[in-house]
Amino acid sequence: MKRCVTDLHYLPCLAWFAQIMMYDEVIIEKHEYYQKQSYRNRCHIRAAHGMHRLIIPVKVHGKVPVHQVPIDYSQKWVNNHWRTLVSAYRLSPFFEHYEHELHQLLYSCVTHLYQFNVNLLQAILKWLGVSVKLSETVAYQHHYSGAIADLRNTIHPKLPTGTDLADPLRYRQVFGADFIANLSIIDLLCCQGPGSAALLRAAIPHSRTN
Repeated sequence: MKRCVTDLHYLPCLAWFAQIMMYDEVIIEKHEYYQKQSYRNRCHIRAAHGMHRLIIPVKVHGKVPVHQVPIDYSQKWVNNHWRTLVSAYRLSPFFEHYEHELHQLLYSCVTHLYQFNVNLLQAILKWLGVSVKLSETVAYQHHYSGAIADLRNTIHPKLPTGTDLADPLRYRQVFGADFIANLSIIDLLCCQGPGSAALLRAAIPHSRTN
């Protein structure tokens, strides 16, 4: 059984999914310290004006384990995210297939970022039709043995690494003729629907699947 450990993102990008789909078990890092300005609370989608960033505001002071990070609902981010997603994807072929459940998840008022992201991930894997065993770390480990691939922090807004995994993946997006690579999985699902998983598998270099 191929296993990996990875950090958990908000509506993860295509490269993140291309990575985890190479493994039978994905261990989510639950006990790391929260990292600011990472994908843990943000994602990128395609809007009418181009790439658009969605950020979940959180309440963090000092070093806090990621599973203890509370979401800041004093800011009206949920309404903003939902309106932006509807504006960006209401004309896409498959948005209506996920609209109801995605709305429920966004408005679920889950108190902590980690659990909110877990709930979204479980729904997305179901929408993709991808069967992968999910588990969580029980304590933080700095290093993992060769039996578990350590993918933590390999995909980060400040790093170019990871985007090459989804580079061959091209599909028709809602706005504009110029393709924007490696957006949130939501972009692919809304544009390609049930065919999304097959496109992701095709984007994984063959050498990485062996």
